[in-house]
Amino acid sequence: MPHPRTAWLAVPVAALVAVLIHLALDLAQAESLAAPVRLAQTAPVPDAPPPEAAPGAAPTPAPAQPGDAFGEEVTLSEKTIIYMSGNATWDNAFETLIDAFKQLNTVMDRQGIKANGPSMTIYTSTDDTGFSFQAAIPLAGEPQNPPRGDIAVGKSPAGRALKFVHRGSYDAMDTTYEAITNFLDEKRLEAKDLFIEEYATDPVTTPEDQLVITVYVPVK
Repeated sequence: MPHPRTAWLAVPVAALVAVLIHLALDLAQAESLAAPVRLAQTAPVPDAPPPEAAPGAAPTPAPAQPGDAFGEEVTLSEKTIIYMSGNATWDNAFETLIDAFKQLNTVMDRQGIKANGPSMTIYTSTDDTGFSFQAAIPLAGEPQNPPRGDIAVGKSPAGRALKFVHRGSYDAMDTTYEAITNFLDEKRLEAKDLFIEEYATDPVTTPEDQLVITVYVPVK
C-alpha cells in the first residue's frame, strides 16, 4: 500500500475507479445472498456497543482554523537557502529532520549566518519506505564563506504550487496527505516529484503536537 506522501504518484485514477466498481458489485452480490438469512431470524438482536479505538491508532490532525489554506494556488518565489541533504525512513522521519535542523543551527551560529524566514523541508524524492530531503533555512543573501558538502547553500524551488495547512504532530500528517491526494484526484491535477513543508515556528523547539506546517505541492 503506498505511503500517504507518495500516493498521488502511485495509482492512476482510472484503475482506482475500476477497482471501486468491482468492489461495489461484489458487495451487492453478497447482500442479496445474505438477505434470506436475515429474514429467517425471529429473535431481536441487541444493539452492538460502539467500537473502541484500537490501541496505537494513527494520530489525527488538529482542527483547521479560519483562514487555513487547503488547495490554494500560489506562486513560490526562489529563495537563497542553507540546507543539509539527507535520507530517512518514514519510521524515523521526524527525528532525522530535527537532527538535521540542529546541525544547521550549529553551523549558522558558528559562522554568524542569520535566518531570513521559516525553516522548511524539501522532499526531493520519496517511495513507500523513505525519502531524500533538504532540511533548509532561508537566508537574506549568500554568506561570504558558504559551507560545502552535506551542508551547502542553494536555491529553493519556485513556480506554481498548491498550498495546504496542517496543524498537529508530524505523524498525523498521513491524514493530511491522504486529503491532499484526494484533492489532486478530484481536480485532475498532476503534481511534480517533490513537495515542501514549511514550519510556522522552529520545529526544534516547538512541541510536536503544536506544529503548524504549510505544505506546498508544486504542480505541472
